[in-house]
Amino acid sequence: MQLYDTVAGEVVPFEVGPVVTMYTCGITPYDATHLGHAATYLTYDVLQRRLRDRGHETRCVRNVTDVDDDILRKARSLGVHYLDLAAAEVARFDSDMAALGMLACWSEPRATSAIADIRGFIGMVLDRGHAYVAGGAVYFEVATFPGFGELSKLDRTEMLVLAAERGGNPDDPAKRDPLDFVLWQPSAPDEPEWGSLWGPGRPGWHIECSTLAMRELATTIDLHGGGSDLVFPHHECERAQSTAATGEPFARHWMHQAMVRMDGEKMSKSLGNLIFVSDLLKEYDPRTVRLAVLAHHYRESWEWRPAMMVEAAERLERWQAAASGEGPLSDVRAALDADLDTPAALACIDGAVGRGQGVAASAMLVGVDLRTGETPRPEQPGDAAACDPGGARR
Repeated sequence: MQLYDTVAGEVVPFEVGPVVTMYTCGITPYDATHLGHAATYLTYDVLQRRLRDRGHETRCVRNVTDVDDDILRKARSLGVHYLDLAAAEVARFDSDMAALGMLACWSEPRATSAIADIRGFIGMVLDRGHAYVAGGAVYFEVATFPGFGELSKLDRTEMLVLAAERGGNPDDPAKRDPLDFVLWQPSAPDEPEWGSLWGPGRPGWHIECSTLAMRELATTIDLHGGGSDLVFPHHECERAQSTAATGEPFARHWMHQAMVRMDGEKMSKSLGNLIFVSDLLKEYDPRTVRLAVLAHHYRESWEWRPAMMVEAAERLERWQAAASGEGPLSDVRAALDADLDTPAALACIDGAVGRGQGVAASAMLVGVDLRTGETPRPEQPGDAAACDPGGARR
């Protein structure tokens, strides 16, 4: 299998052992699940399915950012407790993911469950000389980490612009460098706070993911994923602080999902240009939503069009008429092994349907069950038979 690696800037072999450790950045639960979320998590769902089909056990961790600036701001505006807001939105998210047939995560930890671990992690970064305390906050000092920028490949000016746009607060006067980022910060009067050696406060956004990934998986994980909008500053900062804390590489492979767009802009909560998964599921079979997303390569940004749902529904109808047999298993596997080329995989199945072949097993490799209408969830470890009624294994 080969996948594009963001650090390498090219498609490279994805070399892993029997157990594959994966971490994907989860939601900040302050609004409903939109199509951009679905596109991201369907990418890693199909990747897991193919890895299990190849005989690997997968351990995929997806966090819940239940304390950060965005959720606190939204809870304040609604006049509700931030954890109540998180609980309600996580329940909606889980319902949407289950409807789409997503494989269950190996672990789905919340940031608030790891405060003690986060404080310990920050202590490691401080002890190694990569952070400093100022005004009750702890900052990571980017000048101490020469590899800062290797993931995003941005120059300093570009980093400063994005840091300002994405909550990096480059104008914070307590910083030694505008690109330094918060590991721990004092809480506002109406925000939650926890005690620490540096004063009461709450964790920064980036440190939450590093801590949870290492706590749940390992010091070095096989793959870290998320949307391409997280490359900088979030993943760049994660990579820096994690490697600085342990002296070991944080992730062997970085994988990023391109953005879904609407009206020419990235689909996002902040812009409000959203297509909610729950609304699509009221009108369409969940498998139709899955096929509409997988018709696009994960590294290519695409524009939402209502017509794509009609096209996906027609594709599903054609496939259902061929709901038996294996279909082009080897071709579908080859497409998925070539940088998770789901459009090519779907085209292989389309071709087989056009030739009058049954394609049930092949469709299962992309998470579409044509026999029962349910999306398959292969068991651990490496249950390829769950993806292939014939038990074929590669």
